[in-house]
Amino acid sequence: MEQPEPEPLAPRLAALLGRSEVEEKRSPLPDIEEQAPLVLAHFGIDVDDTDALVSAAAVGLVADAWREGPLDVIHAADDGPSDGEIFAQSIDLYRRARAALVAAKDGGPEVLLAFVAVASNVDLPWAGGSRFALRTVSASTAEFVQHVDGRVRFTAEVMREQGWRVGLLHRAASAVFKAPAHFGMPGWPGAVASAMERLALLDRSGAPGALADLAAVEASLLDAPDQLGADALDWIAHQALLGRRAS
Repeated sequence: MEQPEPEPLAPRLAALLGRSEVEEKRSPLPDIEEQAPLVLAHFGIDVDDTDALVSAAAVGLVADAWREGPLDVIHAADDGPSDGEIFAQSIDLYRRARAALVAAKDGGPEVLLAFVAVASNVDLPWAGGSRFALRTVSASTAEFVQHVDGRVRFTAEVMREQGWRVGLLHRAASAVFKAPAHFGMPGWPGAVASAMERLALLDRSGAPGALADLAAVEASLLDAPDQLGADALDWIAHQALLGRRAS
């Protein structure tokens, strides 16, 4: 059973969160503290719950800085990463983004550059037991590295000029539009429940062994999807069990 989509946002709220970062840089998020809580509440995130806000901001930072844009070109290359490898890596980077955002509260926005160092590392093997590393792909990674650095530095600049909380609100707002049911978001448990119902009905005779025990699969999806391994996540992605692209 697919999860119901939230009702459409009011035009003013949608316009606020749909602005490009170039536009934001000209006019640095003047209404974000007033409007973002309304947007986030619409998607089930209480901005007074710091833990939930940080989690959503981490999802948004990964979506904005790592997942969208140049990674699509790398993904499409013949020797690019699979859907499962991208999904596993996104989970690992979510944790790293979350830790960096928490540390930035007291350590300052510069702490976020630790996330850049990992997210744009061309030599680092990806999560989920993958042997993929960005240096192995034939497509150019230069634009990707610049993209990651630029998006994270923008968040650091917002935090420096307008405060840690505004930086969180900004990236959390991206998350609800770009990855509302990703791991770390309120919609994730519902997405997992739906996926498990469908998985139980499928012939898994040719599936990776990690998908044999459904109770263990559900526990892993809820707590640490990358522990299933990139191959298992790739099989899940090919069955479209998680609806919209989880990666």
